[in-house]
Amino acid sequence: MLERVTGSELTEPTRLVVLRHGETAWNAELRVQGHVDAPLNARGLWQAERLAEALAGEGLAAVYSSDLQRARVTAEAVARAAGIGVVRADAGLRERAFGRFEGLTYPEIEQRWPEEARRWRQREAGFAPGGGETLEAFFARCVPAAAAIAARHCGQCIALVAHGGVLDCLYRAATRVGLQAARSWQLGNASINRLLWHGEGFGLVGWNDDAHLQRREGDEELPAADVR
Repeated sequence: MLERVTGSELTEPTRLVVLRHGETAWNAELRVQGHVDAPLNARGLWQAERLAEALAGEGLAAVYSSDLQRARVTAEAVARAAGIGVVRADAGLRERAFGRFEGLTYPEIEQRWPEEARRWRQREAGFAPGGGETLEAFFARCVPAAAAIAARHCGQCIALVAHGGVLDCLYRAATRVGLQAARSWQLGNASINRLLWHGEGFGLVGWNDDAHLQRREGDEELPAADVR
C-alpha cells in the first residue's frame, strides 16, 4: 500500500530525479540480471560520470540507491558531483528477482521454458519464474519504498538510482498505467527521469532524457558496449 501524507503534514511536493544505473556487460548481451550483482562495464562507468556531471547543479538533498553495485556505483558518482558524502542504500529499490531466468538471454529462456516465457512476455501479474518474484509483488515492494523515501524529503529534490524494472513500475504509478499494459516508454541506462511526489502518489514531469550521453565535439571515442 502506498504511503499517504495528509495536507496538514505536507507543505511542498518532493522532486525526484529517478535514474537507471549505467550499462553492464549483461545489459549489452541482453541477459536477465535481476538480483545478480553485476558490475558496470567501461561504457557504464562513462555513463555514470556523464550523468553525475549533468546533475551536479541540480541541488540534490540526498541520493538513494538500490543495494546492488551497478546502481550503487552509479549513485556514488552522482553523489560525489553533488557534494553529498553518503549514498543511502535501500533494498526496496532492487530489481525484480527473476529466479532461474537470471543469467540467461531471452532466446535461452524461450528455448528452455516456452510456457513460462509466454507468461512473462504477456506480463501476467501473478506469474513468477522458479525462485523469482511476481510482478504484483515487485510493484508492491518498490513503489512503496520510493514513496516512503519521498515522504522524508518534502520540498526537496532527491535522486533515486535503481533499475529498469523499478523505473517501469514508477512510470506506471505516475501515469496510472496498469501492470499488464504493454510498455511504450524507454528505460535507457543512465537516462534522467523526473517525478513529483505529493502525498497522494507520484506524478510524471519528464522521462528518458539522455542528452548528456550524446557525443560532444572534442570528446574521446565513447567506450564500446561490452559484449563479452
